[in-house]
Amino acid sequence: MFYITELRQYCLSKAGCTESTPFDIETLVFKVGNKIFLITNIEHFEEISLKCDPELAQNLRAQYPDAVRAGYHLNKKHWNTINLRGGMPLPEVLGWIDHSYSLVFSSLKKVEQQAILTAENQA
Repeated sequence: MFYITELRQYCLSKAGCTESTPFDIETLVFKVGNKIFLITNIEHFEEISLKCDPELAQNLRAQYPDAVRAGYHLNKKHWNTINLRGGMPLPEVLGWIDHSYSLVFSSLKKVEQQAILTAENQA
């Protein structure tokens, strides 16, 4: 079982990660730079939505049809929603979080990436 406190700790350990509730008090968003890489519901922590490479997103949906679906209320091509109670191995879920973070981090401008890495090295 994966708990919200563990998710928060894992995400916030990543360079430049911030958390906020920009949509409502229940929707927790994790960003790197100013771009979202993970969304979840604080009150009903059963799912996470992650940015994903489009081809990998399709493969994951096919491989785990009971646990992974196209992003709920998100771009279906680039986001997956993962049911955390769907029997997914925790190391794999953490790997998908890493993939989402890396995908979003790499989409930032080089100057933003460098600022995040510099701040991380100075901390």
